[in-house]
Amino acid sequence: MIYFITVNYYSTVLITQLINSLPGAIDLNYKLLIINNSPDDKSIENLACQNILIIDAGCNLGFGSACNLGLKWIYTQDTNALVWIINPDAYFAEKSKFDIKAFFTLYPEISILGTIIHTPSNEVWFAGGRFFQKTGSLKSVDLITNCDADYVECDWVSGCSLIIQFRNFSECPLFDPEYFLYYEDFDFCKSYTQKGYKVAVTKIFSVIHQPSSITNRYTRKKIFYSTYSYLITLQRYTNTFVFTLRLIRLIGFAVIFIFIKPKIAIGKIQAVFTYWRDHSQLHIPEKTLLQYLKNQIN
Repeated sequence: MIYFITVNYYSTVLITQLINSLPGAIDLNYKLLIINNSPDDKSIENLACQNILIIDAGCNLGFGSACNLGLKWIYTQDTNALVWIINPDAYFAEKSKFDIKAFFTLYPEISILGTIIHTPSNEVWFAGGRFFQKTGSLKSVDLITNCDADYVECDWVSGCSLIIQFRNFSECPLFDPEYFLYYEDFDFCKSYTQKGYKVAVTKIFSVIHQPSSITNRYTRKKIFYSTYSYLITLQRYTNTFVFTLRLIRLIGFAVIFIFIKPKIAIGKIQAVFTYWRDHSQLHIPEKTLLQYLKNQIN
């Protein structure tokens, strides 16, 4: 059995497209788990069937915590399962190959596998991730398109299309619930890499993604969560010097945008103060931040 997990947040139309791109049950023995982060979205219930299970989260838990509901449910069913996490705004090409059991039989050492991701216009959207600790930079780098190997090891892979081989884990692998949205895939890969698990990307499997088709509906929230999660990531995986430089740079951009793109600026500033409130590791006092912003605006 192959399990797919996708998270619904008012995305019934998009998830319907995803379902329609999956092969028939005769061609692939699978179950799709839809974690419903929008309980009042009753239209999603119409998609339930023998192969599709809907788990109501009760509220909007965020991406990682919603995926955790699905991962825990699957782990109780099958500790040797292959679990494919896929965005609701992603889908499979018409002639997609799904022989992932054969892939992991051939490469049992891989615990977390990302796939190449294309846009609807067939441009490469993701093909591997690198992390540069000395600068705090996370970059999507095309590691696989021009490579003859079946896979390439990398620092992180996108949660838009991520396959987990449960067999390699002694307990259920989970996302850190502190990440509500954005960077939870990086943290997931990085934390398990540090424990000795192998992360890789392949082009043997691929999906098509409509970038930000959901999050672009909510600009300020998108900026808030991406900024907040980025600060958590910097604090965990860089040092105080890099963190401080990135923070000052972030605040500087917020000031620049405050009259040009106020939603972006407000989202960034709110994220900085929320992070300061929640984490004692932020070494710049609140008064300093407020004075810096005041001086820049004046």
